[in-house]
Amino acid sequence: MADHTPQELADKLKDGLLSFPVTAFDSDLLFDEAAYREHLVWQASYPVAGLFAAGGTGEGFSLTPEEIATVVRVAADEVRGKVPVLAPAAGNTALAVRNAQDAEAAGAEGLLVLPPYLTEADQLGLEAHVSAICSATKLGVIVYNRANAIYSAETVARLAEKHQNFIGFKDGVGDIEHLTRVYARNGDRLFYLGGLPTAETFALPLLQLGMSTYSSAMYNFVPEFALEFYRDVRAQDLQAVTAKLNDFVLPYIEIRDRVKGYGVSIVKGGLRAVGRNAGPVRPPLQDLTEADLDELSTLIQSAVFQKA
Repeated sequence: MADHTPQELADKLKDGLLSFPVTAFDSDLLFDEAAYREHLVWQASYPVAGLFAAGGTGEGFSLTPEEIATVVRVAADEVRGKVPVLAPAAGNTALAVRNAQDAEAAGAEGLLVLPPYLTEADQLGLEAHVSAICSATKLGVIVYNRANAIYSAETVARLAEKHQNFIGFKDGVGDIEHLTRVYARNGDRLFYLGGLPTAETFALPLLQLGMSTYSSAMYNFVPEFALEFYRDVRAQDLQAVTAKLNDFVLPYIEIRDRVKGYGVSIVKGGLRAVGRNAGPVRPPLQDLTEADLDELSTLIQSAVFQKA
């Protein structure tokens, strides 16, 4: 049974930083439970509001349904009572429902509905997909507005009216007009979080559109910096945010953008750079080159640790 009702979970998540812990793999690309637990203990030792297990940064797309259930179970077991754990609901509708039911049985607190796999869908189809997931669980459900799953303001409103456990809207597109329509139509019925790559880049302007939080991948390896950045955003301290963008975030993005898939690989690279190795990434991703890892290590040391 979850420790929070869906509304309690929404209230907690909306006013704190969120993150997606990487999934640790060994040299044979098998789930490394011991290393994952160690990483979770470290992540939960800071005041983060919620952790999304087996999400995008956690390479959920490379995990089998059984592995997703295991990763979520381990995460919930390790940090329960400290940090709420959320799980993915991914793939086709039947598989997403299975993910949801597995997550509830494993002790997760909520769900993030990822875009359906490799198909286009219009609003009624997307609504039916999310509705099936909401109906299959008591957990709080958040939709991820991204790729082939772009939810109109009206679709979001219908889901919110029909399902009390539908609690949140995460955006990975950045269409300001669309976000304005979603927020204006749904208001405080939901909470809103940013989900663009390296969300720190967009956090301050999106705050004005009702997005009080976001998911930080870099929290994985520089949690103190990530939390300080979030505090600056919530304080609307433009000078402090701009300084951190120039010192670390924008140079970090330059490395991230060199290779497709580096958005995940750079996070595991960051962990290696700070002495907390979570293993390699699984194909089809590729690890950072040694040159890129050296550049990232130097950046972290000079821009984060020397200024701490």
